[in-house]
Amino acid sequence: MPVPDPDVQKTAALRRMKNIALGLLIAMAVVFCLAFAFQREYPWLLYVRAAAEGGMVGALADWFAVTALFKYPMGIKIPHTAIIPNRKDDIGASLGEFVETNFLSETVVAEKLAKTRLAQKVGAWLSKPANARRVATEGAAAIRGAMAVLKDDDVRDVIESMVRKHLVDPPWGPPIGKVAGRIVADGHHHALVDLLVDRSTLWIQANHATIAGLVSERSPGWVPQFVDGLVGDKIYTELHKFARAVQDDPHHELRIQLDNYLADLAQELQHDPAMIARAENIKAQVLGDPEVREVAGRAWETIKTAISDAVEDPASELRLKFTAGVQDFGTRLATDPELAGKANAWIADAASYLVRTYKHEIASIITDTVERWDAVETSEKIELQVGKDLQFIRINGTVVGSLAGLAIFTVATLIFH
Repeated sequence: MPVPDPDVQKTAALRRMKNIALGLLIAMAVVFCLAFAFQREYPWLLYVRAAAEGGMVGALADWFAVTALFKYPMGIKIPHTAIIPNRKDDIGASLGEFVETNFLSETVVAEKLAKTRLAQKVGAWLSKPANARRVATEGAAAIRGAMAVLKDDDVRDVIESMVRKHLVDPPWGPPIGKVAGRIVADGHHHALVDLLVDRSTLWIQANHATIAGLVSERSPGWVPQFVDGLVGDKIYTELHKFARAVQDDPHHELRIQLDNYLADLAQELQHDPAMIARAENIKAQVLGDPEVREVAGRAWETIKTAISDAVEDPASELRLKFTAGVQDFGTRLATDPELAGKANAWIADAASYLVRTYKHEIASIITDTVERWDAVETSEKIELQVGKDLQFIRINGTVVGSLAGLAIFTVATLIFH
C-alpha cells in the first residue's frame, strides 16, 4: 500500500480551510445584501446587517493580513506586504541568531544532557547482545570500507616514514645505553644472567664427550690418546666446577666483572663517540633502505590480511571478542554509576566545547540554507506548513467581526435613540 505524500495532504487541508474561510466571507456578503435590501420593511434586520457588515470587515482585514505574509494581495505591490518573500534572508538570519542565543548555549546543553543520562541509555542499548553484534557488524563494514579506500603504497609510505622518524633516524646508542644503565643499576639483568649461567651449566654437564672431543681435535698428533683423554676430563671437570661456582655464588667474581662490563658499556653507548658510531653502523647494517621498505611492506600486508580475515568472518576471534567487549562495556555503563558519571561528564564537556567553539557555524547552517532558497518557493513551503492554522485567523476574524459589529451597532442604537 503506497504511503501518502505529506505535502499532498497538507495542500488539500490548506485548500479546504481557505474555501471555508472564503465561504464564510461570501455568506456574510449575501446576508448583508439581503438585510440591507429589506431593512426598511423589517427593522430588526438592521442588527443582522450590522453583524454581517462587521463580519465582512473582519474577514477582509484578516484575509489581507494573512495574504500579506506570503504574497502581494491581488498582485498589488502594497508596502509591507509579501513579507516572507521580501525579507527571507532577514528572517533566516534572525532565526539563526535566535537558535544560537537560546538553544546553542552551554548551560542549556549541559542541563539537557544531565536530564537525559545519555551514558546509561547508551549502555543499556549496548548491553543487549543483538545491539552489540550490530555495532560489531557496522564496525566491520566501516573497516572494510577503509581498507578499500586505502592505497597500499600510501600506507607503506606512512609506515616507512614512521619507522624512519622514530626508529632509524634517531641515534641508537644514547637511548639504549640509558635504558641499559638503568637496568644494570637496578639489578634487573641478574635474572637474565642467572638464566644464561643455568643453561651453560646444564650444557656443560650434558656434553662431556663434546668437550673432550674438542681437546683431542686440537692436541698435537704425537700426544698419546690416553693423555688427551686425561686432559679432556680435567678440562671438563674444571669447567663444570667453574660453572657450578658461578651458578651457586651470587657474588662470584665473574658476575661482578660482568656487571662492571655492562655498566661501562652503558656509559660508553651514551657518551663515547666511537661506541655510538659502532652502534650506528650496526643499525645501518640491520635497517638499511631496502630493509626498511621491506619491513614496512611486510608489516602492512600482515596487518591488512589479519584484519580483513577477521572482519569478514562473523565467528572470528576478533569479531567475537569485540562484540563481547562492546556488550560488557554497555553493561558497565548501565550498572556502574561511577563509570556512567565519568562518561556523562565527558559527553557534557565535549558538547560544551563544540557549542562554545562552533555554535556560530552551526547556527549559520540555518541562515545559509534560507539564503539559498528561492523566495517564492520559501513562501509556499512556509504557507504549506502553517497556512492551515492561519486560515483559522480568517474564520475567527469573521466571527469576531460579526459580534463586534452587532455589539457596536446595538450600543450606538441604545445611546442615540
